[in-house]
Amino acid sequence: MKTPIILDTDPGIDDAVAIAAALFAPQLDLKLLTTVAGNVSVEKTTRNALQLMHFWQKDIPVAQGAATPLVRKLRDAADVHGESGMEGYAFVEHQRQPLGKPAFQAIYECLNASPEPMTLVAIGPLTNIALLLTQYPACKAKIKRLVIMGGSAGRGNFTPNAEFNIAIDPEAGARVFESGLEIVMCGLDVTNRAQLSPAYLATLPELNKTGKMLHALFSHYRSGSMSSGLRMHDLCAIAWLIKPELFQTKPCFVAVETHGEFTAGTTVVDIEGRFGRQPNAHVALDLDVPGFQRWVAEVLPLAP
Repeated sequence: MKTPIILDTDPGIDDAVAIAAALFAPQLDLKLLTTVAGNVSVEKTTRNALQLMHFWQKDIPVAQGAATPLVRKLRDAADVHGESGMEGYAFVEHQRQPLGKPAFQAIYECLNASPEPMTLVAIGPLTNIALLLTQYPACKAKIKRLVIMGGSAGRGNFTPNAEFNIAIDPEAGARVFESGLEIVMCGLDVTNRAQLSPAYLATLPELNKTGKMLHALFSHYRSGSMSSGLRMHDLCAIAWLIKPELFQTKPCFVAVETHGEFTAGTTVVDIEGRFGRQPNAHVALDLDVPGFQRWVAEVLPLAP
């Protein structure tokens, strides 16, 4: 049985790899793609999502989401992904358009239409998920679990302590972690280790059309380098769905700092149970790196 999922994303170069895996891994059934401002503006992330659907000739509906965080100004990562969010490959023109409804509404309707609770996967800032939970709190009964790429039990990659996706919208992150949903957190503790080697990256152009496209994007990706290896942050959330045995997780209480002058967006992960609070997330703390790399080498050839 395939696992039906909704993928909330901000493409983004490593998002493109995660979307490929979500589309072509035989264990998953991608029902809806929603976009959020993060790596670049929501107009650009939506354009990128539609370009990818056209590239792969897939008819997965795309819904455009939040253009700004809940209460803060948007800060993006164009310095990592390029001005367009997916620099390096010339996608062909198309006439595809997003759904005529906001992402949180599209997610709600997709959940309601499903005969079984669905898995949400969020690999960008959590703004759309927070809006969904605020507007439709009863929808939690239709959510099996939420798997996120975000947060860190240690250091950050946007501020000294905060990971990018959570730091862009800390208030949304706090709302989500306080929601009572079953949450799996794939943060920097594992995603910084989820590297593709230079030797494997060099093989991509000969793999298939997808490999050529990803190699072109990777040549402009600044989360590592083609000569030292590239970190596949967002792909970890998809990997956990398919190969959870690759990850070592621990139930932890996680709080998101929203007020600190220097610490806003920090995920405070209580590994030792010092707060005496019930765990609200399964936090990934270690990764079988060779196993992850073998899985990537298995899934990418499934794309055209």
